[in-house]
Amino acid sequence: MATTTLQHAAMTLPRRSSLRRLSRRLARPANTFAVLVLMLFVAAALLAELVAPYGSNQPTTAYFAAPSAAFPFGTDNLGRDVFSRVIYGARASLLVGALAVGIGTLSGAVLGITTGYFGGAADFLGQRLVDILMSLPGILLALVIAAGLGASLFNVALAIGIAILPNSARVARGSTLSVLGMPFVEAARATGAGHGRILLRHVLPNVTAPLLVIASVQLGFAIISEASLSYLGLGIPLGTPSWGNMLSGSSLLFMQRAPWMGIAPGIALTLVILAVNLLGDFLRDLLDPRLRGRE
Repeated sequence: MATTTLQHAAMTLPRRSSLRRLSRRLARPANTFAVLVLMLFVAAALLAELVAPYGSNQPTTAYFAAPSAAFPFGTDNLGRDVFSRVIYGARASLLVGALAVGIGTLSGAVLGITTGYFGGAADFLGQRLVDILMSLPGILLALVIAAGLGASLFNVALAIGIAILPNSARVARGSTLSVLGMPFVEAARATGAGHGRILLRHVLPNVTAPLLVIASVQLGFAIISEASLSYLGLGIPLGTPSWGNMLSGSSLLFMQRAPWMGIAPGIALTLVILAVNLLGDFLRDLLDPRLRGRE
């Protein structure tokens, strides 16, 4: 009975320590700000039909109306409520960002883990592919791919995901190589464990944390890349509201007459990018064991 109690206490203490560390970090102003901002925009994107006072493309008779109680962020050149379009734009921009990060991180993880684990010719060819992709600026690579695929939400996400792939592959490969030198992997091989068991039981769990950190950082790149591509006319089609499309529609002529057309989506984009970057720092501090002793 006493042994069972001691075992239970030994399992509970690390769990409580992790929860305390998480709560302490969440209590920091920057981390609290990041979580609240992301929760706000994600909730607005999911509940856009309930939150937005107007439809995304619903016109009114108030053209270039200044911000007021009826139109908190004003209206654009077609009489559409800018506040409602910012809310609907969050859905498209965040969805593209999430899809792009999912595509880039998963494909990069598969490539990096596979080449790092098996080595040899597979590692050489995989790293040369990564070198080629990394030789081009990410936004330029995404622009070229998006121009070739055509304008659609998925094509934009795919283009940005391919641009994200090299960084994820490098992180996954480096983490895999470091894990392969650990004693528990050598012990698993000595007991006759196959490649699949070693990859799933030992490599993958130890690679997940750095991949989560790099994914959170790349989410900011993905969102701002979507805005850049949409601004250049290579992103989401104009019929679908996104922050990039709204910035593209607020030309210099319109900005002189109705600056709120570009200011509102610009502020939303800035807040989300800032929150995502702060979230990346939060995850890095939380998951990196080398930083836990600094608390």
